[in-house]
Formats: sequence, C-alpha cells, structure tokens
Amino acid sequence: MSITPLYAGLLALLYLALSYRIVVMRGPGGPSLGDGGNPILLRRIRGHGNFAEYTPFILLMIAMLELGRQPGWLIHALGATLLIARLLHGYALSFTEAFKFGRWWGTALTFLLLLVCGGLCVYQALRAQALFGPA
Repeated sequence: MSITPLYAGLLALLYLALSYRIVVMRGPGGPSLGDGGNPILLRRIRGHGNFAEYTPFILLMIAMLELGRQPGWLIHALGATLLIARLLHGYALSFTEAFKFGRWWGTALTFLLLLVCGGLCVYQALRAQALFGPA
C-alpha cells in the first residue's frame, strides 16, 4: 500500500492543527474540560470532533479499496477528495465563524465519500465472493 499513507499523513497534520487550536485555548485560565461557555472554543472542539468522527472510517475504506487493488487514480481521487472535504469543513468550523461555503461543501463531499467508498467496498466484497466463493 503506497497511496493511502500519503493521505493519512496529510490528514494527520490537519488533525494536529485542529487539535492545537483547542489546546492553546485551554492554556492558563481556560477550561480544562468542555468549552466553558466560550463559543469560539466550542466551534474548535466541534471542528476537531467532526474530523475524528468521519475521517478514520473513510480513510479505512480507502485503504481497503487500495488493498483490493482498485486503480491508483481512483485511490488518489478518493484521498484527495477526503483531504479537500476535511480542509473545507475544518477551516469553516475551527478558523472562521461564517464560512458557509466550506462547511456546506465539506459536509457534502464527506457524505459523497461515504456513499461512494461504501458502495465500492460492497462491490469489491461481492465481486471477491463471486470469484472465490464463501470462506
């Protein structure tokens, strides 16, 4: 596997940036747990949390597709789309207060990836079962 690690690494750097933006607000005088009623910290927490909720599962499906020997161009297209979706959504939630374009397109692309990757994984599994029979 050589393509998925590229996107996993880039997404890890984005996750680090989202995490750091929360940590700096938890410094001296900041809440150690929760958002302390601070709407900016709440947005940052949700940007980080949303990333953690969707990214690993989609990345896992991309990895399974790469291991299933799907074409490299397809794996790159899925990985790049995930990276763009998470950049848009993360920027919209963690770095701005009203970047509706980023939040909308980040969400739409993420949901599209869930649909496409999910469908491709099911197709790959059914195709493998048809070729090799039950385990």
